[in-house]
Amino acid sequence: MATDMTLYWGSGSPPCWRVMIVLEEKNLQDYNSRMLSFEKGEHKSQEVMNINPRGQLPTFKDGNNIVNESYGACLYLESKYKSQGNKLIPECPAEQAVMYQRMFETNTFGQKAGDVIYYTWYVPEGERHDSAVKRNREALTAELNLWEMYLQKASGPFIAGKSFSLADACVFPIIAFLFRFGLCEKRYPKLAAYYNSVKTRPSIKASWPPTWLESQAENPQLLKDI
Repeated sequence: MATDMTLYWGSGSPPCWRVMIVLEEKNLQDYNSRMLSFEKGEHKSQEVMNINPRGQLPTFKDGNNIVNESYGACLYLESKYKSQGNKLIPECPAEQAVMYQRMFETNTFGQKAGDVIYYTWYVPEGERHDSAVKRNREALTAELNLWEMYLQKASGPFIAGKSFSLADACVFPIIAFLFRFGLCEKRYPKLAAYYNSVKTRPSIKASWPPTWLESQAENPQLLKDI
């Protein structure tokens, strides 16, 4: 039962959001939702550390089962609740192979996005270098072109083919994050079309980061030249 589940999450965090999307897709909306503030350091609270000693979000518990890594939580939910809600792993072996490949590629995608968006957050001022900024932006551009190609060659409107899958649940939050920071829709038309189509899906709308509804990004034009 969803009432036995507790998810600690931070608004706007792609790893948190992907778990929330899967919970919506599996009709598990009655879970205990605990939104925490990264800015206030609430993810390092003792309550979270007792479940997740890394002090990271998401932190997820289903009864006595704890799965804190977002990919693991998504796979766990689909496996345990396979017959409930929407099926998120394709039956077709070819589509399944693409789904798993794209699903885990999102880890690299998210890292390259974060290297650009959070550079000034993570790197002390005295250690910042223009060459590193340039290198990070070039790496993100290459990654975006790769995903643009994936969508161009996809056998359907979703990442792994004709149906919404775990790959979409994992990659959509990253794509949405990039457009929030000013990624140019005209420069990446396939990504833009995918984003504008999938964002209307009920599970996406229901789990949309509440802080995004309240305000725009701190630097909404950060990625306009990427």
